[in-house]
Amino acid sequence: MQNHDVRQVTDSRVLAALSHPLRRRLMDVLKVYGSATVGVLAERTGQAPANVSHHLRVLAAAELVAEAPELARDRRERWWRLVSRGVRWSNADFDTDPAARAVADAATSLNLDRHVSLVRAWHGADEATQAAWGDGPFSTDRWLHLSPEELAELGRELADLLARWADREVPDDGRKREPAFVFAYGVPAQP
Repeated sequence: MQNHDVRQVTDSRVLAALSHPLRRRLMDVLKVYGSATVGVLAERTGQAPANVSHHLRVLAAAELVAEAPELARDRRERWWRLVSRGVRWSNADFDTDPAARAVADAATSLNLDRHVSLVRAWHGADEATQAAWGDGPFSTDRWLHLSPEELAELGRELADLLARWADREVPDDGRKREPAFVFAYGVPAQP
């Protein structure tokens, strides 16, 4: 990836572009595996190349992905890359416009659905796959007493920790490494 920043989204049109399961998945594939052609993205997602091309154009219009012509071997080959490492948004940024807030709520809901579906898929994996990972996969939660500022600080610390692991130089030690999805939520709640 060229840009190592996380984009703060304040435009509901960008959130609308994100609010589609395949577009979210395409961004995930680009995040995990790096720049790719439409054909590779179609193969990794099980979608038709024409469908992938359409959704890439929507993401490009929202400036979430961009063409990477420097990777092409000829003029017919089209490569795509993420523009930013990730995106984040605050639903509060959309409170002044009910339509924009509805889009933000939908994007947040889709995001949570995606997270939960990845965890459910792991729990539905066959026993041999699960056994191969041993004690690696985890789930953790805690009830904490925090102020809004402390919750924001905890969120920044978790994001920094995950960024450190994501940005580390992967050791060349002969061990096989697979993509692993890690997520954490911290929200005010009552037990």
